[in-house]
Amino acid sequence: MGHHSVSGSRTVCSGRVMTRALVHWALILALGWTIQKANLSAQSIRQGPRTLPLEMQRAGRWVPDLSFVSIDGERGKLSDYEKKNALVIAFVGASCPLSKKFAPTLAALEREWAKKDVSFIFVDPISTESTNLKLREMVGRLGFQGPVVQDKTKALAKGLAATTTTEVFLLDSARTILYHGPVDDQYGIGYQIEAPRNQYLQTALRDHLQGRKTRITSLWAPGCELDLSSPEETTIEWTYHNRISRIMQSHCVECHRVGGVGPFPLETYDDVRENAGMISKVIRDGLMPPWFAAPPPSGHPSPWANDRSMPQADKDDLLGWIRNGKALGNPADSLMVTKRSGDWSIGRPDALFSLPKEVSVKATGQMPYAYFKVPTGFNEDRWVEAAEVQPTALEAVHHVIVFVTDSQGRKREPLVAYVPGNSFYQYPPGVAKKIPSGSDLLFQMHYTPMGKPTKDRTRIGLRFAQVRPSKAVRTFPILNKRINIPPRTDNHIETASETLPEGVAVRALMPHMHLRGKAIRYELFSGSKEVVTLLDVPHYDFNWQMRYELIEPMVMPKENRILVTGIFDNSKGNLANPNPGERVHWGDQSDDEMLIGYVEYETDVLANEESVRSPSADLFSKLDQDGNGFLSKSEFPKPRLFSFFDQNQDGRVSREEGTTGVESLKKRSDGAQGIRAVLRGLTESFR
Repeated sequence: MGHHSVSGSRTVCSGRVMTRALVHWALILALGWTIQKANLSAQSIRQGPRTLPLEMQRAGRWVPDLSFVSIDGERGKLSDYEKKNALVIAFVGASCPLSKKFAPTLAALEREWAKKDVSFIFVDPISTESTNLKLREMVGRLGFQGPVVQDKTKALAKGLAATTTTEVFLLDSARTILYHGPVDDQYGIGYQIEAPRNQYLQTALRDHLQGRKTRITSLWAPGCELDLSSPEETTIEWTYHNRISRIMQSHCVECHRVGGVGPFPLETYDDVRENAGMISKVIRDGLMPPWFAAPPPSGHPSPWANDRSMPQADKDDLLGWIRNGKALGNPADSLMVTKRSGDWSIGRPDALFSLPKEVSVKATGQMPYAYFKVPTGFNEDRWVEAAEVQPTALEAVHHVIVFVTDSQGRKREPLVAYVPGNSFYQYPPGVAKKIPSGSDLLFQMHYTPMGKPTKDRTRIGLRFAQVRPSKAVRTFPILNKRINIPPRTDNHIETASETLPEGVAVRALMPHMHLRGKAIRYELFSGSKEVVTLLDVPHYDFNWQMRYELIEPMVMPKENRILVTGIFDNSKGNLANPNPGERVHWGDQSDDEMLIGYVEYETDVLANEESVRSPSADLFSKLDQDGNGFLSKSEFPKPRLFSFFDQNQDGRVSREEGTTGVESLKKRSDGAQGIRAVLRGLTESFR
């Protein structure tokens, strides 16, 4: 792919390791980006169980004889269980994503520990009517045996000082808290793993029944945070109707609506009031609304057309309203609700394409990427002015990228990407993306199990330009397929760079890494020697494959080079890390890694094809039939010279090895005439 510069990723020879490291750091320091540990000012975007501060620890405390009424109308109290070996009070949230993931585990544990005379009570402290219906569905599906309580008065939640909808409390027969925290660590905020590393509840149960004191007693349980606060004595300036409903409409309801991708709606006063605890947490921690670009300097406007950041004034008013009693206000002040017309944000599509079959998504763990090719049947070029992706299993789809592929079935370039909250592209008048005649669509599907098995058949809708556009949109990947991330490192740097055709206008950027991705930055180098930061993402989150769209497209100068620098965390401190002890290379699956800086640009439709073609559309890329960035012996243009070019003897030839081999051949004097003939073809291949 073009002459991309991948600093520090050109060799695997042990004798060059020190040089490789020095080149890495020299490049970064020369560029003026001081690499520091990517610490969040508030909380990490990936949050797992952690030890609670002393003042929040409840283990060893006595619990009053709290009473409750189940969703079936049966009354009970905690003392009813005093003859049991133990009682587990498990908080759940029928609308909370993490609670739903843990629910099958809770059901399985209840069945297992019932054999040892341990009882379970399931408590959902959200009081809405929709919660009651969801609770009943959960019980019917999972078969909870113990009482299921909708704790409308928050009596159980307050009596136990519960903090989240995934917290469990283990009580002995005297109602003393032995353990409180998460069930295990398989799921957290921003991550999930195939199997838990620590089974906290089961360990505490085993310790108790065997007469041992459990070592870990008080942990924070990642989940939807509960709001158990009482109104403070202060003047309420804003109400739901005159202020908060509008904040919700501006920043939340796009996803958090009935039928939307959000785990629970935030369309009504009851919705917002009952989810106030979780709203407070994600706003304070900067996790919602999802937006990861570094903020502009103070006093400067955001350069991004799709900036989702919530203004500080909105945050202050929303958090203040929650603290001060959550006043409803006068309905006469409420906002006007506009109903969505039709099923498609882009309007009625001109063409629809679905996955060839339903995909079964399992209930727990992880799933590898899945790829599906769908023929378009187009017998002429089509210009797409809008595209939208619609999964049918909204909660289970992590992201989708739809590529346009050529007749050989190789990836050509992305057409549209989907992540929750970003499901469609719509270009300005006169701008469109071309799907050549005879192309296929390749769906890259990444599913996230959500606690129950489901099925998905994602579809894409396309709307075509009625007249030939004046500007064509291209999406070009700046990538490094030779990334080499050492084990147990928390700030490993990799780079990739490319030159774009002069005069093209960059419209959007979309960085892509996997679970070890920590931070990423795009920088533009030009003839003026000035370095311009195009995009800085100091805290990259794999869960949100964001596209950052510029308000004003940036025209590329004649001399330009875009450098993409990624930082990877392959340490055990990265809770999403599948294996901190593993050296990580390029690969499609989440357990592998990638460094791609997609650049979306527009160019004149009538411009010469050669001047605007993708830099990867050269002879090397054509020889590289499987598109992995290397030439195998069967792909190599001169098989008898393959071993000579394969300098590290790994069974493949990189572009860099090819260039070095050509230079070595040039210096050879024997058989000069024959070598010149060979060189003509090889030089073109590795140009």
